[in-house]
Amino acid sequence: MPQLIRGHSVVDDRWTLLRKPEDAMPSSGPVIVSLATWQSSRDELLARGDVAVWLAASDDPAELAGDAASLPLIAVDFPQFTDGRGYSIGRLLRERYHFAGELRAIGDVQRDQLYYLSQCGFNAFSIRSDRSPEDALAGLTAFSDGYQSTTRRTPWFRRHAAVGAQ
Repeated sequence: MPQLIRGHSVVDDRWTLLRKPEDAMPSSGPVIVSLATWQSSRDELLARGDVAVWLAASDDPAELAGDAASLPLIAVDFPQFTDGRGYSIGRLLRERYHFAGELRAIGDVQRDQLYYLSQCGFNAFSIRSDRSPEDALAGLTAFSDGYQSTTRRTPWFRRHAAVGAQ
């Protein structure tokens, strides 16, 4: 069974990711479908109850805005390490569309990205198959603090200014 990082642990991935529209839908078990599949079969998939959606880097997360509350998981694809569009998608899902479920990074996900992905609201990471999820765990604690504003904290310079003003 494939493994992924959820929170700060390596766990078995019980979800089946269907990358292509022609991939056969399993008869049982949780499944992650593309946005296009979700849009074409939404009612049938909702009735199934164990379905999540993955977004390509070119997909607009607004297309899931009305369904975000009913989905247990949304995965965002990173087609290559240098493609940063997924960071914005993750942040929009958390901040604008108030998605509270599991937000998973899939695709070309590597250790060097984990800290930054977590700052954008991702809480699960499907590490590239040629890399070890156990080794990648260290990427979540690569930095002790940050200067940027994130979904998880107030930036350092604002905290510092508030202390100085007292």
